[in-house]
Amino acid sequence: MATNAAAPPCPCYDTPEGVDILGRYDPEFAAILTRDSLAFVAGLQREFRGAVRYAMERRREAQRRYDAGELPRFDPATRPVREAGGWACAPVPPAIADRTVEITGPAEPRKMVINALNSGAKVFMADFEDALSPTWENLMRGQVNLRDAVAGTITYRDAARGREYRLGDRPATLFVRPRGWHLPEAHVLVDGEPAIGCLVDFGLYFFHSHAAFRSGQGAGFGPFFYLPKMEHSREARIWKGVFERAEKEAGIGRGSIRATVLVETLPAVFQMEEILHELRDHSAGLNCGRWDYIFSYVKTFRARPDRLLPDRALVGMAQHFMRSYSHLLIQTCHRRGVHAMGGMAAQIPIKDDAAANEAALELVRKDKLREVRAGHDGTWAAHPGLIPAIREVFEGHLGGRPNQIDAAAGDAARAGVAVTEEDLLQPPRGARTVEGLRHNTRVGVQYVAAWLSGSGSVPLYNLMEDAATAEISRVQNWQWLRHGAVLDAGGVEVRATPELLARVVEEEMARVEAEVGAERFRRGRYAEAGRIFSRQCTAPELDDFLTLDAYNLIVVHHPGASSPCKL
Repeated sequence: MATNAAAPPCPCYDTPEGVDILGRYDPEFAAILTRDSLAFVAGLQREFRGAVRYAMERRREAQRRYDAGELPRFDPATRPVREAGGWACAPVPPAIADRTVEITGPAEPRKMVINALNSGAKVFMADFEDALSPTWENLMRGQVNLRDAVAGTITYRDAARGREYRLGDRPATLFVRPRGWHLPEAHVLVDGEPAIGCLVDFGLYFFHSHAAFRSGQGAGFGPFFYLPKMEHSREARIWKGVFERAEKEAGIGRGSIRATVLVETLPAVFQMEEILHELRDHSAGLNCGRWDYIFSYVKTFRARPDRLLPDRALVGMAQHFMRSYSHLLIQTCHRRGVHAMGGMAAQIPIKDDAAANEAALELVRKDKLREVRAGHDGTWAAHPGLIPAIREVFEGHLGGRPNQIDAAAGDAARAGVAVTEEDLLQPPRGARTVEGLRHNTRVGVQYVAAWLSGSGSVPLYNLMEDAATAEISRVQNWQWLRHGAVLDAGGVEVRATPELLARVVEEEMARVEAEVGAERFRRGRYAEAGRIFSRQCTAPELDDFLTLDAYNLIVVHHPGASSPCKL
């Protein structure tokens, strides 16, 4: 590339043919976005984009059938896979035999990554999906953070506090959650089209860290992943292909990469055996992604007025359809020799109220005791402050065992109680209230405002909210309005209408402003978030994902970031 002798060459990413980077140039990012790593990502994109397009169209076809009245069910064509006793997943790697407590959080900011790794949890799931707003800065800094975490060199200097953060002696084992198949990466173009977001997340991390991970904390295995938002085993088959190609190019053995699949969509619960079968050489089990699962229940039955959810706070694991989902997941995983992971404890410490904090911790203990007695091998926490209480519950029940995969004793989940299609589809029971509509609106607007500003994990009202819980707020409001649900307003019945929502939004926006302060409200993106949330709740057709609709609002293109530079 010719340059002017009087001026240095313009900084830009060195990209292979067919790849364009539209995100801001940064020398630190350039160490991640190398020509070779981008060629690896582009190879994944070119090989698998057709299969991903087909899978997404099959999702849309299935939703059209559900809208027409069809119910999700176990696939008769794959009954032999479900009923066969002659197959099992590959043995659990020793490095992840004990996963009793896992902490989750975004891959950026850096200090949060270090704190999560030092939290005392067995595993840290670094998230590029629900807990991360996918701005270019967040995604690339997240990749830098994970590279340094695997290398053991990650540090952070907090100048304001005069404090240095670095890894402790026994950091948590790292799992990485890339984005779902449906999300694009608009800052990376391959052959003129946006790359598939999860292939960017997976490809860059794997390329830079697989060798160090396997020689370090993976003890010969890895890297380890969590896979989100799948609806069918055909989507697991794509991941299998991605893993096998990555292993072949890296020259590592087949089955080195291991992944836990989040069962967080209603269609996926009817495909759990098939998903494990596809990934049997790479499986690290299944996880009850219960918040997204509730969101998916509403989305799947969006056309059904007989499937209205009660208030979000009432849709817990005591509901029959949720309990059945957990039991079937445990049965399935243990039958095939892998971990059955429990759901998220979203509570965060209440610093200014000891009694309220202890009451919240007691709720966590009870929920985790339910999980471990049911047969779960481990569980999730959103905050380091919950880990000691959760570890005490799980370790006390396990009695020195790393997991319950081979345990013979247990309650209904492991005792062979059959879970039927009807069990998994039973409508939840409980009240629908105007206060529930208000709470959904208050949480949804604040989450969208934070997401637009670059934060994907937000503490609100003593809970850690991410995209999954915001989605419940959005789709529940939409469902109630779409079907004119009758809501309890302090003993008076009122019907959910766009007019009611408009008044609720106005009043809750005023409440939020009072809570956060006028200056923060003015500087934040609250007004914009209120418009987006209101539009989505009143749309004639339900958008598949909140984040897809809002994504273009956080994309910032720098067309000259790729070579050859455009001066």
